[in-house]
Amino acid sequence: MRVFVTGGTGLIGSAVVAELLGNGHTVLALARSDASALAAETAGAEPLRGALADLDILRAGVTQADGVIHLAFANDFSSPEALARAVAEESAALATLGEELVGSDRPFVTVSGTPYAPGRVSTEADPVPTDGPVGGRGRAVTEVLGLASRGVRSTAVRLPRTVHNQGTGGFAGLLTGIARQTGVSGYPGDGAQRWPAVHALDAAVLLRLALEQAEAGTAWHAVADEGDKVRDIAAVIGRRLGLPVESVPAETYGPLGPIFAADQPSSSTHTRQALGWEPKHPSLLEDLENIQP
Repeated sequence: MRVFVTGGTGLIGSAVVAELLGNGHTVLALARSDASALAAETAGAEPLRGALADLDILRAGVTQADGVIHLAFANDFSSPEALARAVAEESAALATLGEELVGSDRPFVTVSGTPYAPGRVSTEADPVPTDGPVGGRGRAVTEVLGLASRGVRSTAVRLPRTVHNQGTGGFAGLLTGIARQTGVSGYPGDGAQRWPAVHALDAAVLLRLALEQAEAGTAWHAVADEGDKVRDIAAVIGRRLGLPVESVPAETYGPLGPIFAADQPSSSTHTRQALGWEPKHPSLLEDLENIQP
């Protein structure tokens, strides 16, 4: 299958491109810079120059592909306005990609976060949030799944709070970066809130399986660790960096504060049973031991 991939040179995307190429697919990778184009080419993909906001380029990518995996996101969490811009940009891109695929029965795999289920572990049957700081992402992904009724084999892989590789990535990576800046390895509240996690190489396998096998309109959970306590994550970060570990105000994390403070464990039991997915790489707490002082 020739697969058009957005975000193909990021931490998750580079793992996905390698997984696709290693399993007989070819890849056309959206590349917004010369450096990204070179990285895609070096990995064995064909680069398509353009940014996520270049809707005509996205349409051109779809016309050249047998399927689409969307991973790109601006990842600017510096302010509520920046986060809103990133969500709006992605929403327009998803709508464009989806419209181009209507009636083709081609696979369209996108990503979202795992949902919040008060008082319990969330499952694939729970809806993603459509309000709050990233509610727009939930609405856009819900629209993508709705394309199942219009001849698109659309599916969503829900990624946990931390997708990691070699001690970097995801919300744990943000905690590490803030710890380096502030001199404190912090956690919001009492730190008992739980975050699910997955290794990027395991997530890549699930994204490939969803592309190849998933039925239209389905959602899957790329969850290896159901929920690590945030204070346990902070403790490893503090030990690796030689910094004190303590509770800090949720405002420390800007617009992501409410999400950082929430208890959001998640299950992947259905995903494992239905798609035969089995995570094999190190857990988050093991992987964080790769953090260098």
